[in-house]
Amino acid sequence: MDSHNQASQDPTILDVENNQGRTVIADTAVAKVVAIAARSVAGVHALGSGASRSIGAIREVVGAADLTQGVRVEVGESQVAVDIVLLAKYGYPLQTLADTVRRAVYQAVEELVGRHVIEVNIEITDVHIPSLDAEKPAGRSRLSDRTGVSGKQGVTDTTRVTGVAPTVVATDILSNDPNDAGRKP
Repeated sequence: MDSHNQASQDPTILDVENNQGRTVIADTAVAKVVAIAARSVAGVHALGSGASRSIGAIREVVGAADLTQGVRVEVGESQVAVDIVLLAKYGYPLQTLADTVRRAVYQAVEELVGRHVIEVNIEITDVHIPSLDAEKPAGRSRLSDRTGVSGKQGVTDTTRVTGVAPTVVATDILSNDPNDAGRKP
């Protein structure tokens, strides 16, 4: 099977052939263009539903952020259809926000991807209210911050704990007290 047939059978790839050659644009590339355009609009707090944002936060911690979270695209031969799920910031009129996001997506896809956008469907799932986030109690600190252990867990430099020459000792990572080093709770 040659690459032309392979690309034309894969529904996630836009394959256009002209007199100068063939251009293949994957759905992922189009979705990233859409996501960047949508995030650039003032009033968009985040893309994706609550569950997908939670999973996205976990991905970011491990260094695998999903830039296309909250965006779904269908790429045809010369057209693109887009679905966006977003969380709005409080204070922005929701219909105006949706219209602004829609215009930004149309412009970005048509200019950067070179395809006609047939529709941009936007679902606003919630409104982010910053004042409520500021009133929440601070979460627990990281275990490494509470224990003073960094790098390899359970190992620390005795200079910091005891002020003695650099020897490495195991510490009880469950205790906040450096004097409890080595003791079990």
